[in-house]
Amino acid sequence: MELVCERQNLFAALKRVRDNGGSPGSDGMTTDELPGFLRVHWPRLREDLLAGRYQPQPVRRVLIPKPGGGERALGIPTVLDRFIQQALLQVLQPRFDPTFSDASYGFRPGRRAHDAIRRAQAYVQEGRRFVVDVDLEKFFDRVNHDVLMGRLAKRIADRRVLGLIRRYLDAGVLRLSSRADGVVIERHEGTPQGGPLSPLLANVLLDEVDRELERRGHAFVRYADDLNVYVRSRRAGERVMASLRRLYAGLKLHVNEAKSRVARATERKFLGFSFWVAPGRVVKRRVAPEALKRMKETVRAITRRCRAAQALEARPGRLPRARRPRHARPRRPARRCQCAPMVAQRGDGAPSRASQRALRPAWRPQACRLTSTPRTARCGPACRVVWQGTRS
Repeated sequence: MELVCERQNLFAALKRVRDNGGSPGSDGMTTDELPGFLRVHWPRLREDLLAGRYQPQPVRRVLIPKPGGGERALGIPTVLDRFIQQALLQVLQPRFDPTFSDASYGFRPGRRAHDAIRRAQAYVQEGRRFVVDVDLEKFFDRVNHDVLMGRLAKRIADRRVLGLIRRYLDAGVLRLSSRADGVVIERHEGTPQGGPLSPLLANVLLDEVDRELERRGHAFVRYADDLNVYVRSRRAGERVMASLRRLYAGLKLHVNEAKSRVARATERKFLGFSFWVAPGRVVKRRVAPEALKRMKETVRAITRRCRAAQALEARPGRLPRARRPRHARPRRPARRCQCAPMVAQRGDGAPSRASQRALRPAWRPQACRLTSTPRTARCGPACRVVWQGTRS
C-alpha cells in the first residue's frame, strides 16, 4: 500500500484519470474538480488508505445499448475512486501481467485486438479450420467475489490491498445520479465494468482457464471474456466445448449457449473480423458483415439531412437566411467573352445569315474582326472556319 500512495505514482494516476475524462460518479464530482479536492483532503485519505479504513462510494449504474440488441450495465465509480483504482492498478499491473498466458490479449499493455486477430488467422492457416467460440453470459456481472479473492490472495500478501479490493467489489450500485434521489443496492457478485481495476481482475480470474488450455496443448486466443479455441475437426471441438463448460463452472461462470458454438472458422466472427479462404488456400481476414452493417448504419445516422436540420434548430442564432424561390432571384448578367463561338462560312467566303446573326454586336461595345483559317474536320474534307476575336 505504501507503493500505491507514493507521490510519483499518484501524479501519474491523476494525469491518467484526467486524460481519460468520463462522466461524474454518484457524488457528481468531475475530473476538473479532483485536483482541488485532493489538495484539501488527501492527507486524511492517505491515512485511511494506509490504515485500511478507506470505504469506496457506490458506483453509478448506466445502461448502454449493445450492438446485437439489449443493454449492457456499466458501473461508473466516482472520480476519487477511479483515481485510487488507477494508482492501485499501476502497482499491480507490472507484477501480474508477466504471469498471464501469452494467448491473452485483452486489456494488457503492448497488446491489441489486431494482434489477437493475426494470431487466430495463423491458427486457421495451419489447418485448424474449426473454432470453439465461447461467450460467457454477463461475465462482468457474474464474477463471484469469493472465487476472485481466493485467486488474488495467492498473489498479494498485503492484507490492506486485499481488503480495499474487496470493498470495491462489495460497493453498492446507485441507480440514479445522486445519493439523495437514488437507491443504493447491495452487490454480492460482479465487478463494476467501467472502473480501471475491472479488466485486471477479469484477467486474474480467467487466467486459470488459459493455463489449463495451455497444459492440454490447445491453440487458442482470448480477448477479455471472448475465447476462441481452434481445432482440426468438429468432434474435437465438441470435446473442447464440454471441458470448457466444466472449467467455467468451477469459477461460478456460465457459458452463453445461444452465442457459443462449434463451427467452421470462416463462419464465425472474432472481435469484429471474419476469415475467408482466397485462391491458393490462403486464409485472409476481413471486416465481419455484421460489423460492416453497423458501421454503415452509423454513417447514415450521422450524415442524414434531418440531423443537420436539428443541429441548426438547436442554434437559432446561426440559422442561415431563408432562400428565395428560384423565380424571384435576379437574373445574372451575361458573361462577356473575347471570342465568339466558331461559325460557318458560305462557299463564296461570306458568313452565312446564321453567322451574321450570331456575330451581331448588340451585346458588345465593338465588333471584333473576322478571321478565317483552314481547319481539318474529323469527318469529311477540310473546310475553312471563321471565328470572332483578336489574334494574339
